[in-house]
Formats: sequence, structure tokens, C-alpha cells
Amino acid sequence: MRNIVNKIGLIWIFVIATSVLSVGGCARIGTDFKTQNVQEIKIGETTQEQIVAMFGKPWRQGVMDGVTQWTYGRYTYRLIGETDTKDLVVKFDNSGRVSSYTFNTTDVK
Repeated sequence: MRNIVNKIGLIWIFVIATSVLSVGGCARIGTDFKTQNVQEIKIGETTQEQIVAMFGKPWRQGVMDGVTQWTYGRYTYRLIGETDTKDLVVKFDNSGRVSSYTFNTTDVK
């Protein structure tokens, strides 16, 4: 039963995404953030409070293998034209300081 519900949910997501793309030609997911601040992140030094001050509230928060991680992301998909994406995943140690981060973007200049 749960599998059927999951399939129906995926079908609705596909229908909605297809509708948005066909009507507007563009779909945007996530929240924009300032990429120039990425260079200011210091592993073992930058705190969660400082990350919020630099980038705002995270778009997603979670725990992976017992490690707190925040995701900042903005993904723009176009029916015609190039996709525009950027994301920042920040992982924190037990003291709330950055233990690692990953930044990716399609905006290569």
C-alpha cells in the first residue's frame, strides 16, 4: 500500500513539474544565497551562527551519519536554455563549527 502511495506521489510531482515547465518554461527550486561568502568559511572556526549571518536560514537541514548538515541551494531548470544551479552543503562538528563544506555551481566564469 505504501509503495502505491509513493508511486502516486511521484506521478503528481511529475505532472506538476511538467505543467510548470510547459506553461512558464522555467522551474525554480530552493532559495538564492550569496556565493561570494563561500570563501569566508573556515573549517574548524566558522560557527553555525556565522553561517546564518553569511547565507541566511538554510533551505534544508538534516543529519547524515550523525553529522548535522545544512544545505543552501537554488536550482533553475528551463525548457529552453541552460540549467542554472548552485548549492552549498555545510557539515558541523559537535561544537557547532564547520567540519567540512562543498560548493557546486553551473555558473563557470
